[in-house]
Amino acid sequence: MRLFDPHIHMTSRTTDDYEAMRAAGVRAVVEPSFWLGQPRTSPASFLDYFDSLLGWEPFRAAQYGIAHHCALALNPKEANDPRCAPVLDELPRYLVKDHVVAVGEIGYDSMTPAEDTALAAQLQLAADHGLPALVHTPHRDKLAGLHRTLDVVRESALDPDHVLVDHLNETTVRAAKEAGCWLGFSVYPDTKMDEKRMVALLRAYGPERVLVNSAADWGRSDPLKTRAVADLMLDEGFDENDVDLVLWRNPVAFYSRSGRLHLDVSAPAATHAGNSVLRGGE
Repeated sequence: MRLFDPHIHMTSRTTDDYEAMRAAGVRAVVEPSFWLGQPRTSPASFLDYFDSLLGWEPFRAAQYGIAHHCALALNPKEANDPRCAPVLDELPRYLVKDHVVAVGEIGYDSMTPAEDTALAAQLQLAADHGLPALVHTPHRDKLAGLHRTLDVVRESALDPDHVLVDHLNETTVRAAKEAGCWLGFSVYPDTKMDEKRMVALLRAYGPERVLVNSAADWGRSDPLKTRAVADLMLDEGFDENDVDLVLWRNPVAFYSRSGRLHLDVSAPAATHAGNSVLRGGE
């Protein structure tokens, strides 16, 4: 079984997680940039973070035979901090880099005017750079947030076929599907979506254009939830082709729109910028 986790925050995970993911069948990941918990106070901290997603994390992933790509953006939560807004001016020089396969996470947190501005600006950046967009729907007032998101997408230069609307659930999936977007679901131990609900949604709406991810951030989460969904799909009567479509071919098809998705993993160098994940060696 081959698995592609299309939204996972490996910055928050250990090398043990990479090892377990490889054993479970994960062969590729996309890591969107996101809020790190501790508020950032200047654009420079974002740029160091972007550099880590372009260098250090692909290096760590390659140790375990996992292809690592990223999506870069000013996330919705920090779009409300005027100290962070200048990141929007820095993004164009990062969006041309090889490992960047989307603009994201963008979208809404509290549905403020500042978030409106950041979302519209970054959808335009995606269109300008020929990249798809990964859109975060808010954790609160989710249906209203989805409708507002779809309105901004319709007003943008980016085709809905290049938009992945994530963190969907039973109340939002139909509208996102009818809008022509790709459908993203984050499966967590306690919140958002679990594997049983996910399989029920696949039965109701079909596996086409559906992407399932673990998100796996710094809160309680599980980087093996993609495998849990795959196993339950098989137990509930889906066949191996359905599993491969949802957990591999759909994310490959979506992120291939960037023209930069490379799934063959080269043998990693011994170090990255002089640093190693090893302990006790040279």
